[in-house]
Amino acid sequence: MRKFGKKNVIKIDPLAYNTGLLGESGIGKTTLAKEVCEKLVGEDGYIIANVGREDGIDAIAGAIYEDIPDWDTFDEFTEDIIENKLTDYKDLKVIIWDTIDELIRISEPEAIRLYNKEVRENPSKKEKREAKTIKQAWGGYGEGEKYTIDLIMERMWELKKVGIAMFLVGHTKKRTMNDPVSGMDYDILTTNMQYNYFNALKTKLHILGVASIDREIIQEKTGKKDFNGKDKIQGKVSNEIRKITFRDDNFNIDSKSRFSGIIDSIVFDSDEFIKAIEDAIKIEHEKQPDKKSIEETKQEQDIKKNKVVEEIATKKKEEIQRKNEVELRENLISEFKELMAVIVSEKDKEKVSKITKKMKELELSAKELDSADINKLQEFVEFVKTV
Repeated sequence: MRKFGKKNVIKIDPLAYNTGLLGESGIGKTTLAKEVCEKLVGEDGYIIANVGREDGIDAIAGAIYEDIPDWDTFDEFTEDIIENKLTDYKDLKVIIWDTIDELIRISEPEAIRLYNKEVRENPSKKEKREAKTIKQAWGGYGEGEKYTIDLIMERMWELKKVGIAMFLVGHTKKRTMNDPVSGMDYDILTTNMQYNYFNALKTKLHILGVASIDREIIQEKTGKKDFNGKDKIQGKVSNEIRKITFRDDNFNIDSKSRFSGIIDSIVFDSDEFIKAIEDAIKIEHEKQPDKKSIEETKQEQDIKKNKVVEEIATKKKEEIQRKNEVELRENLISEFKELMAVIVSEKDKEKVSKITKKMKELELSAKELDSADINKLQEFVEFVKTV
């Protein structure tokens, strides 16, 4: 019997696909992302992660958000959601990361810290210097940047496993690129982040829309003459419209879609954004050999997804609780040893007697603190602090 190989079934939920939206500052990226997610999953179904020095939510009334100023907060924020998905965050379906540029910036120090920690703790790496910049970390030559992206994506995938989709928001800039075949330079509207970061992220996205302003410019006379006595002509914007591009055959806009049937571009509107993705999904769904209706497929997928999410979220909660207990135990034992070192140095027999009595009362052994009941251990260390 064949063991490997399975047939893909197109997912009906638009948020099942990793989505990104790039655009210049102030064009309305955060507002559109918020409207899209709110329309798809409701007010309780999304959170805007206001990352680093971003303040995109300041002018959006009623936006549900959380400030993520640094990696520690990112770590705490995501771990809390993963651990408590089935209770506190049971309705949460998607996080809007505003912006991915800033998320990379706050993740680099963590990648550097982990590298330096490994250098300090690994005897085989003693000859290596600790890194001060991301380019010096993990062997250089772009490895530090790759490690940073892996840190971010590893947590994003943990969130995906418990049913939390990603919607990445970022900024754009115009870049001059060189065509390797013709050797010609050309301009492209793309990300403002470091390009190797962008390429690594782009491979993880199913849909990347790029917001821009499409201007209609007419040439008109100024009523003035140039040095040759000819009428001066200048361009004037007669009309402009915000739009989002998903596909650009001219490759002037660095967009992307894994859906072959997606519309090339839309007006900058949340309903149009949702419709573009849903229409692309319908086109692919119609190619399915089983000929089930899109409603039937969605219902089956929702049931299966809810079951899988519940199983994984339960397992993740247990894993996190075990990890947290190990860390807490290590901290408590370390704190106890430090306190006892001070008490022993003071040669205070009365304090030692009280501590010994409390230890017996709680049925604890100094040699077996590694396996002691965590609640008893916590109570004991708190007592030692007050002696």
